[in-house]
Amino acid sequence: MAENRREFLKMSLGAGTAGLLAGSRGRLSAATSVPGGAEGELLYNGIRLPAEWPPQAKFDYEPMPVPYLQTPPEVIPVDVGRQLFVDDFLIESRSFIQRAWHRAQLLPHPVVKVDQPWEAAGPESRFGPCAAPYSDGAWYDPVDRRFKLWYSIGAYDQSWKTAYAESEDGINWVKPSLDVVPGTNIVLWEESPDFRDSNTIWLDHEEPDPQKRYKAFNVVLKGRFELQKPYYEPRFRFRTSPDGIHWSKPLWTNAIWGDRSTVFYNPFRKVWVFSLRAHSKKVGRCRCYCEEKNLAADNALKPSAYRTWVSADRFDPRHPDPRLAHLDPQLYSLDCTPYESLLVGLFAIWQCNGGRGEENPQKRNVLLTGYSRDGFHWQRPWREPLVGVTYDRWNIGNVQSVGGGFLTVGDKLFIYYSARGIPLRKDGLLDGSTGLATLRRDGFASMDAGETIGTLTTRPVQFKGRHLFVNVDAVEGGLRAEVLGPDGKVIEPFSLDNCEPVKKDSTRASVRWKGVKDLSAVSGKPVRLRFLLHDCSLYAFWISPDTSGASYGYVAAGGPGLTGAIDTVGSGALCAIPATLDS
Repeated sequence: MAENRREFLKMSLGAGTAGLLAGSRGRLSAATSVPGGAEGELLYNGIRLPAEWPPQAKFDYEPMPVPYLQTPPEVIPVDVGRQLFVDDFLIESRSFIQRAWHRAQLLPHPVVKVDQPWEAAGPESRFGPCAAPYSDGAWYDPVDRRFKLWYSIGAYDQSWKTAYAESEDGINWVKPSLDVVPGTNIVLWEESPDFRDSNTIWLDHEEPDPQKRYKAFNVVLKGRFELQKPYYEPRFRFRTSPDGIHWSKPLWTNAIWGDRSTVFYNPFRKVWVFSLRAHSKKVGRCRCYCEEKNLAADNALKPSAYRTWVSADRFDPRHPDPRLAHLDPQLYSLDCTPYESLLVGLFAIWQCNGGRGEENPQKRNVLLTGYSRDGFHWQRPWREPLVGVTYDRWNIGNVQSVGGGFLTVGDKLFIYYSARGIPLRKDGLLDGSTGLATLRRDGFASMDAGETIGTLTTRPVQFKGRHLFVNVDAVEGGLRAEVLGPDGKVIEPFSLDNCEPVKKDSTRASVRWKGVKDLSAVSGKPVRLRFLLHDCSLYAFWISPDTSGASYGYVAAGGPGLTGAIDTVGSGALCAIPATLDS
């Protein structure tokens, strides 16, 4: 295992991605071997998709090749969102700078737990008490100005149901008494003998009909889940709602391959993507891909539209117990969300089923991250859990992500997840609650420099904005920047010597040059940005048309002060952060 880890770090974290991609070139299919040469769709970031789209991937337990890193655009437009350093897409060169990866900080207690009788389980139920998302969803609704959470409950009558909670600060949650099932917070369920499995709730900011703002994609299984009879016939059932509480009758039901399937919206290409659970003899649990532009289409989710997509690979972490380390990791689920200028994937990596080795009755899944700039190919340079098992009584295994991914709350990301604890009943396998982890905004990775001054130079970029902003921690040192022309020479007055040093810790710091108001002189022209770092960490940069620092990128599941799916307010969002979150 140590040898594999060294090999992986060498391939993905060395001078760049060249080693990883060179080793993958032979695995590229005809559909992905010419990312810039075919007459396919041109994306917002300059990536040209191949004419045959979506492509077919291979399940061979090797890291997924990422064509746009092998052949990046000659000029990269950076008008959409903050530009994160989770890969080398934007980096032409760097010196004395190392990429660092960051774990989320987990709250030591659940934020939603079982405390209502309808969240418990009956004496004959297969399910234990549960108040935890099985994807489901966590969103901030800018209309109602509140956090909203949908989660699974271990219902007394042996079938999972969907319940709803809301919050003013994202930490303290209330389970309102609603009129759907009077006196409870239950909002959605399947008629017997069907029952829900996985579920995705999505707040669709682009929906013109206010009665259909919320979308629900329920994976429905036929028949009751009993120990002696396996579930069968998984299907997607689609509903809409104006408020996430009162849902329409199913608008369509379509057969799918696997139970733990989810959905996300890719706003960069205006398509709904179905992350479909599949199984391969070689890699076990894995994912197939299907995209749809029109959810009302009668022919949605035709098997002929499925494409093999992504799986776990040989660099994914194995179970830490030596008795179980021989088990190959598998991809249990994949929730995705648009964040700033890319898609972030939350990869639930399966390491074992419950009741084995350490006598833990829960499955062991941990959440890792992946990043995509074309919506299909995933770069996964860091293989440590963003959110993992803590072995506290309420979090001993089976960590799962939520629909929407995470929320953008001021200077932090709120990452909700489900965790399974020590069962209150001997046969209760799903005793679950909802946890919260937090991460600095853009904080998945940073480019770090120490006492030796480091430099980072971007590839040629182009923008329409005028104001350069950075997310930086430079309290102990400083950051400066300069602008280079196509010939590599500095474009005056945007030189290092003329740049006012940034010496603070801020997720939204303005970079300025003396004697000039903004970058309008180079707006619309291909340039390189060179950053000089001393004892600091750089998380992201972006060019904003506004002095507020609005990025005009996507904000995942939203947050206080944000007006929708896109950051149009910049520093204005901080004014809406609840007082309880100021610290």
